[in-house]
Amino acid sequence: MIKLRLKRLGKKREASYRIVAMESSSRRDGRPLQELGFYNPRSDETRINEPEVLKWLNNGAQPTDTVRDILRRQGILGPKPGTPTTPPAATPAPEASETEATEEATA
Repeated sequence: MIKLRLKRLGKKREASYRIVAMESSSRRDGRPLQELGFYNPRSDETRINEPEVLKWLNNGAQPTDTVRDILRRQGILGPKPGTPTTPPAATPAPEASETEATEEATA
């Protein structure tokens, strides 16, 4: 199974990650099938090749939980299933009978 997951880079306590497509049975820092982006948790910098990520997802690749959250924050994936979405706040329009009644009262 192909997974979209993180590959660790950097020094001790200064980790940064590459978002990669890999076979799920390969080691964490092994050779990826393709590098898709970059994530630095210290500065919260993220760069993602969106067309390539969508191509892998459409071909059946499964993102890990962390990569899924990163993709959601970037707007590539939709909200988590089962999460209630709040409708935008709207002001109610006055009913026609109320406006007619006020017009008759002023005339």
